[in-house]
Amino acid sequence: MFTGLTRQPCEQAGLKGFSRTPAIITFVVLLLSTVVLVTITVIQIHQKEVLLPGLKYGIVLDAGSSRTTVYVYQWPAEKENNTGVVSETFKCSVKGSGISSYWKKPQDAPKAFEDCMQKVKRQVPAHLHGSTGIYLGATAGMRLLRLQNETAANEVLASIQNYFKSQPFDFRGAQIISGQEEGLYGWITANYLMGNFLERNLWHMWVHPNGAETVGALDLGGASTQISFVAEEKVGQNNSSTTVSLYGYKYMLYTHSFQCYGRNEAERRFLALLLQNSTTKTKVTNPCYPRNYTTTFIGADVFGSLCTADLRPKSHDPSIITFEGTGDPSLCREKVASLFNFKACHDQRNCSFDGVYQPKVKGSFLAFSGLYYTASALNLSGSFSLHTFNSSTWNFCLQDWSQLPLLLPRFDEEYARSYCFSAHYIYHLLVHGYKFTEETWPKIHFEKEVGNSSIGWSLGYMLSLTNQIPAESRLIRLPIQPSAFTGIVAFFAAVALLCLTYLVYLCVSSRNQRRSQNSLDHVVDSE
Repeated sequence: MFTGLTRQPCEQAGLKGFSRTPAIITFVVLLLSTVVLVTITVIQIHQKEVLLPGLKYGIVLDAGSSRTTVYVYQWPAEKENNTGVVSETFKCSVKGSGISSYWKKPQDAPKAFEDCMQKVKRQVPAHLHGSTGIYLGATAGMRLLRLQNETAANEVLASIQNYFKSQPFDFRGAQIISGQEEGLYGWITANYLMGNFLERNLWHMWVHPNGAETVGALDLGGASTQISFVAEEKVGQNNSSTTVSLYGYKYMLYTHSFQCYGRNEAERRFLALLLQNSTTKTKVTNPCYPRNYTTTFIGADVFGSLCTADLRPKSHDPSIITFEGTGDPSLCREKVASLFNFKACHDQRNCSFDGVYQPKVKGSFLAFSGLYYTASALNLSGSFSLHTFNSSTWNFCLQDWSQLPLLLPRFDEEYARSYCFSAHYIYHLLVHGYKFTEETWPKIHFEKEVGNSSIGWSLGYMLSLTNQIPAESRLIRLPIQPSAFTGIVAFFAAVALLCLTYLVYLCVSSRNQRRSQNSLDHVVDSE
């Protein structure tokens, strides 16, 4: 096929001795290079999207049980639907407690947002306000309020919706997300930030990382706690299993949310149990509070939650309750265990607590939110042994109340008095609940953020709602970026030029050889 094409020009010049094999190979390379150049150019022109230069923004309000946090995310406009390009650029904590606390006066809820929203308006360019989506997701605090008083929950959301409709941003709604959604979005955030879904290869195309493993997610909020991971064994069909399709890959995910097992609600239940088992109902010792610390609560502080409804005194709530700390880590650990019903599993291997099914934990985990903050109070972060966690817990719990301001970089009474309880609670949750062992505990990484982006459910929530993590892989076949396109064109153009130069060299060399042979033949004939 190629013989005529390679020999004809040289044979027309009388070069019958032209070597065909190198020329054929060179011509094939030249032809392929030309085809690749044309193909890449056509594809690039065909797929090129008309996108406005600059950045795009998204805003998520994490309306938790104890507080609301506003997150601003941004990404290059020309990289819409890419991965690893969305980053957190601003975070603002809304003053006051969570939105569920406004159930008596729903009209007051929007006032708390005003300060943060003014700051957000300055973070996002004014000409992009109208095209910037803003999302509010409420978690366990509002889930509890909805169970307790659905009308009040709806009124709080309606008040917030009216406020955001008057803002210049593209308000996409306020909703209460389920516990399973919270766990799923937290898992998506963790793995997105870790780059476990996709990575760019040498050709600037998104591919699934070779041999990549996902990380599990451990989240401890104020009213609920979540665990999410891809199980090693096949997860049976139950309320804790879900299949997620991301970039053409399916993940069989185990995720479960435990209502009333968030740090704040767990401590409220703990105080109720201490009161229930105390001989006096107005003055109670608390082994988890530091020595020489005393505080008082009104009855509603302890029994005003749905989580403590079954522990409420049958007669009436005590008006004033005084708790005195004794700083006893051994007794604290023993008492905290009563918050979990481990016997409900009946020694089943695939069970956490309260009779909830859970497969064996597998791989590495990111522990964030309350898990991270408690470890940080113990001067721990990242990965460490279970022995280190226990010894740090004991040392902290033995401290006198007067010493804590010296130990904690940011001292807040409400959190400082409870870190000992939180540490023992985390121990039971992770070891006796989720079944982490001395061998698997070091695979838990206690982190606040990855690459300056906070770990939590809010980023995964926005990525899902904006379809920036599509289910099908065909959606990620992106045009080649300008820099990569220029490099590829230059490479194949250079290859084509070298091939053409080599073909010319072969022709000239063959012609010179032919002339030399003719001269030699002429000399021989003369003799």
